[in-house]
Amino acid sequence: MRYLLKILRSKLFISASQAVIGIVFIFASLDKIANPGDFAVAIVNYKIIPLSLVNIFAIVIPWLELFCGILILFGEYIKESSFIISSLLLVFVVMIAAAVFRNLDIDCGCFGTLDAQKVGLTKIAENILLLLLSVNIFYAPFTKVRK
Repeated sequence: MRYLLKILRSKLFISASQAVIGIVFIFASLDKIANPGDFAVAIVNYKIIPLSLVNIFAIVIPWLELFCGILILFGEYIKESSFIISSLLLVFVVMIAAAVFRNLDIDCGCFGTLDAQKVGLTKIAENILLLLLSVNIFYAPFTKVRK
């Protein structure tokens, strides 16, 4: 267990995690930024967000993903970015799990319309894995909050 913790806390693992999270979130944001209407439809399909808020979410979330992805990839504002990304991932896990629980046959909207994937246990597992990486980055002993 101690050896695993040592690996998870190593600068190499944290740097690799930052690269993975950064690239995934940058890539995930691009089609959603280019096609906010399609992303809005994906949000509506979950039947959770009030219609009055859908357009705001469809515009803000992709830009948040892009900026946080860039910041974490380049090692700037790491704690802040990993906190925001972790929060987003937690919401994504809950929304996908709710869709699976309600037997909704919908695309997750994770990467916009580029790679339409159905909600399911695989998507939940992928998001939980990314969440664990992001939380590990947040708690890394050598990342600091900017003042």
